[in-house]
Amino acid sequence: MVTANYCRMTPSQNEPPIALSIGIMAWNEEASIVPMLVSLFEQSIFAHLAARNERCEVTCLANGCTDRTVPVAAEIFARMEREHPARRGLTARVADIPTPGRNNAWNRFVHEISARETRFICLMDADIVFNRRDTLQLVLAELERNPRLGGASDWPVKNIAGRARPSWRERLSLATSDMTGTIAGRLNGMLYCLRADIARNLYLPRDVLANDDGFFKAAICTDFFRAPLDPGKVVSVREATHLYEPYLSLRDVLNNQKRQMIGQATVHVIVGYLQTLPESDRAHLAATLRRLEARDPDWLKKLIDAHVARTRYFWRLFPGILAFRWRRLAQMRGARRLTHLPAAVAGFAVTLVACWQAARFLRRGVSNYWPKAARQAILAPPPIG
Repeated sequence: MVTANYCRMTPSQNEPPIALSIGIMAWNEEASIVPMLVSLFEQSIFAHLAARNERCEVTCLANGCTDRTVPVAAEIFARMEREHPARRGLTARVADIPTPGRNNAWNRFVHEISARETRFICLMDADIVFNRRDTLQLVLAELERNPRLGGASDWPVKNIAGRARPSWRERLSLATSDMTGTIAGRLNGMLYCLRADIARNLYLPRDVLANDDGFFKAAICTDFFRAPLDPGKVVSVREATHLYEPYLSLRDVLNNQKRQMIGQATVHVIVGYLQTLPESDRAHLAATLRRLEARDPDWLKKLIDAHVARTRYFWRLFPGILAFRWRRLAQMRGARRLTHLPAAVAGFAVTLVACWQAARFLRRGVSNYWPKAARQAILAPPPIG
């Protein structure tokens, strides 16, 4: 059950249609939700849509929160009702979802909570902040400009970028981000926007963890597993950015990488299984996944268990474990290959350890792993753009 606190902003009998639905994933984000929402409501997208006689809805998806995330977000929404310059084209609410879980919150928002008429569905994390006013407008414009695209992301920037004297850990972290940026058809899980018809043909089984963006990219770029992979169906818009706090301690880096390894192994398993289904089942993917989960809630867990049992060596948990760091380094140009070599070596070592940990974890018959690192709220800088 979803309890929603609605803050209708300047309601009227002839409200314009909702063109964009934004869902903010929040799990005990009392500290980070304030700067995040402050920077969100400074986005130019609200005035842009209002000028086109369209609206945007914002929903804080507070799932299983035990802190003050819900009242803090509701208070900001109420203030926006009174003060936001584009409040005539804005609807905001808090969806208080008692059951914790990102997948459940995603499914509820996309299939139940978001407006039926919306053309685009945007999901974002609650611990990021925008450093440009036009980030969301640029992402939406890319989708509107190119009808071939199924999804678009902004470009995440670590809040340590630009420091005059970064520590060695910070230098390694920034170099790793540079190499990640070489990925073709990148869909950034911290903030992405999908066409509504595509989003509503997707569904997250409960055991797909940590790599939901990878699953979405695989589905979108293969026309729901019915065509060869085409990375050009998703894009990250470089001019559109947000800030986030990176993991820097060894413990947090390893925990995050372990979570990523579990997620990538899970996506490898589910994609392999879905490709064996009849084309009609793949064409109606959300209905198929709902049916599989209704028939047996542990269907995916059983597939993962069988895969792990067949996998003799931990570095074969999913294809490319030993090579992806070096492929990214090979994409660097000139001297950057040399300057980024330490990050590739360190990343390779972390990947091996994390993959070994992930394999041990999965062999115990568990797939639910989502550690929450202690992180500071990011202060929103004066936005540009």
